[in-house]
Amino acid sequence: MTKTSLTIAETAQMLLHMCRGMQASKDLLSEADRAIGDGDHGIGMARGFEVAQQKLESQSATTLDELFKTVGMALLTSVGGAAGAVFGTLFRSGARNLAVLENFDTAALASLLNDGLQAVQERGKAQVGDKTMVDALQPAAARAQELLSIPLAEALPQIAEAARLGMERTKDMVAMVGKARTLGERTLGHPDPGALSTYLILKYMAEYVTGSTRTEEG
Repeated sequence: MTKTSLTIAETAQMLLHMCRGMQASKDLLSEADRAIGDGDHGIGMARGFEVAQQKLESQSATTLDELFKTVGMALLTSVGGAAGAVFGTLFRSGARNLAVLENFDTAALASLLNDGLQAVQERGKAQVGDKTMVDALQPAAARAQELLSIPLAEALPQIAEAARLGMERTKDMVAMVGKARTLGERTLGHPDPGALSTYLILKYMAEYVTGSTRTEEG
């Protein structure tokens, strides 16, 4: 049976799987960052998601917004730099309308992504085409809005795919904001590390929801 939504406890397990996945992606993210930055994106993100995992495992959140705010605060305080600020903002601001919900479904995910996108853009001033995480986040948020009425297990892989395609498009962009903008044309041909992280976050969420990790995680 296709999973329509997650309980609060299941949402916590999804986020734990995401945290483990992001830690395992440290080298991939650092390699992407070495091409257009200082190579520490993977290290920072792995550290942030390790702290988030520890917080989730030690706290028993009773609402959806608490879960996502816990992740956001961990990223904000432990990733450091611009990445900590924008990914912390994504989770913390994305959670603003989840407090009253008892289940995490496609509509809740759409709310998370849309509210998170708006806050990230307000904070960083980046637009689609600037070669940032927004290039993966905006199409994911738009896809989620289109899929509101379908089960989460069907929607999330499509939303992650929209983020992946957005991330792939950043290879053809010149960085317009952040540290990478100083490299100009040299950023062509490489994906934006923040866009890659955005895609991976959704990919790991989709893995859990579709059941591909249930055998090892229970």
